[in-house]
Amino acid sequence: MLKKILVLLIGLAFIPLVAHAAPAPSIKGTYTEVQGKEFKFDGKTVEVVEFLSFYCGSCYKFEESVPVVKGNFPRKIKWTIVPVYWGQASTKPSEAYFLADEAGKGEEMKKALFRANFIEKKDIGNIQVLESLAAEMGLGFDFSRKLRTGAKAEQARKALDLAREYGISETPSLVIAGNLLTSPHTLNHDLNALKDNAITIIGSILKK
Repeated sequence: MLKKILVLLIGLAFIPLVAHAAPAPSIKGTYTEVQGKEFKFDGKTVEVVEFLSFYCGSCYKFEESVPVVKGNFPRKIKWTIVPVYWGQASTKPSEAYFLADEAGKGEEMKKALFRANFIEKKDIGNIQVLESLAAEMGLGFDFSRKLRTGAKAEQARKALDLAREYGISETPSLVIAGNLLTSPHTLNHDLNALKDNAITIIGSILKK
């Protein structure tokens, strides 16, 4: 009897090890795994972080693809944008976005910044231009005060640090489920392919 109990206990002890050793589900699509970052999926919602620049023409064009990606997976994507700036570009558009997002108007500000830069040909690094955009969406004195005093300057710098941490070298770039990086560079700079690739990756995670 004692021998049977020992055999049973030894067998139970190996069950977690076998389960842990099972291979992870295959994820389709074109991507690179970011070193030092973990794959994260709670079984329900896939996190997508979009690194973009309000000065980036490709980011502006990719905007029309974002609702398509989200629309393929209703209520199953948590989409976050991280605005960055390259070279001598101003941090102010990023700061304006963070201030608007804090007030619940981040999406409105994102669209307004792209429109002002690429359609209206305005200088989105100009504080007065940014104040005008904010005023159109009901953001007034408090927004202006914080923008002028640089209340979100540190957050804008941290966004750029985060981009470097993930090895982001171009925009738009997407980090899906914590560590799956996809960008136009690996897709012949085809933004439509980036959209389709994001759908493929997310779909394989969700097993749609």
